Amino acid sequence: MFKRRDKLPIWQSFLRALWPRGGWGRAAIYVKHRLRRLPDTPRKISRGIMVGVFTTFTPFYGVHFVVAALLAWLVRGNVMAALLGTFFGNPLTYVPIGVVSLNLGHWMLGSDMDREVDKSIFGKFFDAGADVFWNSWYALTGRSVDWTATHLFWDDVFYPWLVGGIVPGIFTGLAAYTISLPLIEAYQRRRRGQIKKKLDAIRARAAEKAAASGPAKAARKLQAPPGDGAA
Repeated sequence: MFKRRDKLPIWQSFLRALWPRGGWGRAAIYVKHRLRRLPDTPRKISRGIMVGVFTTFTPFYGVHFVVAALLAWLVRGNVMAALLGTFFGNPLTYVPIGVVSLNLGHWMLGSDMDREVDKSIFGKFFDAGADVFWNSWYALTGRSVDWTATHLFWDDVFYPWLVGGIVPGIFTGLAAYTISLPLIEAYQRRRRGQIKKKLDAIRARAAEKAAASGPAKAARKLQAPPGDGAA
């Protein structure tokens, strides 16, 4: 459903992820229309949106789709709605999400971020990824491994973010559920009404056509010479 016929180069795909064609406003309108037209009950769609929004407050970057789909399955929500709900996380919202989650997580754990290491949050992300890549290679070649950057990332970023993102993620997810449920219910009622009007109009035209064709058929039978209808 989300695949393109003509694949974009990697650099262009990266730029599109940061800023979609038409901007994030147009992308938000597209997601809104897709959510409204999902063939499921409003409650299941809203539950999917709820867990999709909640997932954006977790530090599982790169696998948000997987986490959202799993949570949607657990709460019996719509999986596609959960995937679309993850678009709540984007370059415009990730910074406030990260700031709130990290600070709240360190406060809840009673810890502080290691300020002595001259690395930003994103630098610690990349260093941990490099640790996994190179240490896997070193393990295969029999060389010694060093997980210092991974331990720093876990203590300073991942674990506090995971803990601190739970509370704002739950509140934001519940808010998304509360807002989306009546909107989807109203949209589906209006859509059913529109479909019913179209069907009624089709039936009315068919009835008018049948009523108009009845006298014409009778007239043709009267005008037909005797014996034309004989087998």
